[in-house]
Amino acid sequence: MVAQGSEAGGHRGTFDVSSQPSGANIGTMALVPQIVDHVHIPVIAAGGIMDGRGLVASLALGAQGVQMGTRFLTSVESGAHKVYKRALLDSTEESTVITNAFSGRPARGIKNDFIQHWEASSIKPLTFPTQNTLTREIRNASAKQNNPEYMALWAGQGTRMLTDNQSAGDIINQIVEEARNII
Repeated sequence: MVAQGSEAGGHRGTFDVSSQPSGANIGTMALVPQIVDHVHIPVIAAGGIMDGRGLVASLALGAQGVQMGTRFLTSVESGAHKVYKRALLDSTEESTVITNAFSGRPARGIKNDFIQHWEASSIKPLTFPTQNTLTREIRNASAKQNNPEYMALWAGQGTRMLTDNQSAGDIINQIVEEARNII
């Protein structure tokens, strides 16, 4: 079972968004032990885990492993658009918001002009996947123009810990080494 904290980037792991339109806003480190204490299957911690400290903390709280996404978006192997990578590297934990503007489902991403215009309009999005299909051409055109202001820039809140031009293997080795130095 994946315990996705509110710090996580991208779409919320929420099945029914009608009761909580932006998804539950419980941080990973508060969520993991609550889930571990109530299930008898392995729990994977997700959301805001960017280094060895996050790995060790997750394991100490009872998780059997971690799921990391944003940490690898700026890696050498990442297929993320170059302006997306730059936006990630230039962002902070305060740059992200949870929005349904791009897809109709709540997702955490870097706030940009599209999100700001959408929120100011007070228009409700169409349901997923219709909203996602509707905004696809806007996102694609923005990417072709190297304009991050109309791209979906999914990101977790730990972006200050991102590195540029580091291989995925080196990121994993660094995280394991950091964890070993803590234990």
